[in-house]
Amino acid sequence: MAEEVFPSARWQYCREPDDSQSALLVQFSNGRLQNPGNMRFTLYKNNDSTNPRKRSQRILAAETDRLSYVGNNFGTGALKCNTLCRHFVGILDKTSGQMEVYDAELFNMQPLFSDESVESESTLDSQAKSFREKMDSCIEAFGTTKQKRALNSRRMNKVGSESLNRAVAKAAENIIDTKGVTALVSDAIHNESPGDSVYLPPCHADAAKPEDVYKFEDLLSPVEYDALQSPSEAFRNVTSEEILKMIEENSHCSFVIEALKSLPSNEESRDRQARCIWYLDTLIKFRAQKVIKRKSALGPGVPHIINTKLLKQFTCLTYNNGSLRNLISDSMKAKITAYVIILALHINAFQIDLTMLQRDLKLSEKRMMEIAKAMRLKISKRKVSLAVGGEEEHRLGTLSIPLPPAQSLDHQSKRRKMT
Repeated sequence: MAEEVFPSARWQYCREPDDSQSALLVQFSNGRLQNPGNMRFTLYKNNDSTNPRKRSQRILAAETDRLSYVGNNFGTGALKCNTLCRHFVGILDKTSGQMEVYDAELFNMQPLFSDESVESESTLDSQAKSFREKMDSCIEAFGTTKQKRALNSRRMNKVGSESLNRAVAKAAENIIDTKGVTALVSDAIHNESPGDSVYLPPCHADAAKPEDVYKFEDLLSPVEYDALQSPSEAFRNVTSEEILKMIEENSHCSFVIEALKSLPSNEESRDRQARCIWYLDTLIKFRAQKVIKRKSALGPGVPHIINTKLLKQFTCLTYNNGSLRNLISDSMKAKITAYVIILALHINAFQIDLTMLQRDLKLSEKRMMEIAKAMRLKISKRKVSLAVGGEEEHRLGTLSIPLPPAQSLDHQSKRRKMT
């Protein structure tokens, strides 16, 4: 048999910029086809032409009289050889001796078994799926690594939330079984009664002296008191010129200014007063905030132990946008106000100008009186001369023995509702 001889053999590489001329090579995972001519192939391309990772994604479907086959070049079912090496297909023109060479991709075709009942169930499931579920399915199939990671994280959080809800429900059932409904209702009624002790410092109503009603040790522990030595040094050594500058710059509240003006000359007493005034000033500045986003919210001059005390004692820990933060709620503001009043009483011989403190704390007079009465202070009035001339009436709060009857913060509002 004579060999075919071409006058001049040459090949030409044909490549389109969009890979539209790539050849498709298929292999079937379940065997070899007996009659390839009866195959009907359909190629599906990703519509996203901007993303280079999705632009080349293809799904190839094939149908015969007996079975349907599906293969793709992405995901878990794709062949690894497509990424490790390149494949080419050559078409030889025997007349001219020229071979056209095209890029090629391998597809592993797997049979697709369908059942009418399964199809109907999947159709109903697809119709019942929400938009979020359909989007999640698309992310699983075509999403980037970052999108898939976010999807897994959201699903894990959902599972954790469901587990927590189940645990809480089971715990509630156990409590109901143990205590009974009657006992739980009784506890709820008891908890709804005025609970001012939640935000008021411990009150020793049977004390023989005013200084023992609200003990100083309940405001500041010895370790915390020692930590105030360094930051309060500026107050301890303050001069008249510096106080005038504070007034001009409005850097400190009125109560702090008046307390600094009357610092005692005795070294030990002056040191104690300076520490108390500095801590009171810090409490007022801390109360003016709403959300504490960082642990050193009051600046580097505040000792670490004081920062920790403020965050632990006067804030609520909340969860927002994936991060924890410290919130100063309205109840916490009331608690800080109570501690400021008690500290001011220790500074000012257990009689304070409530009107001055009320303005420093930016409170209404009604709210200030409610807190003062809840702390069992005796309220009186006094005329105060103004710098511009004239007088105005101020409310004074005095802590004296015996204590007046206790009143809760919502005592007045409840009485008005009843009348």
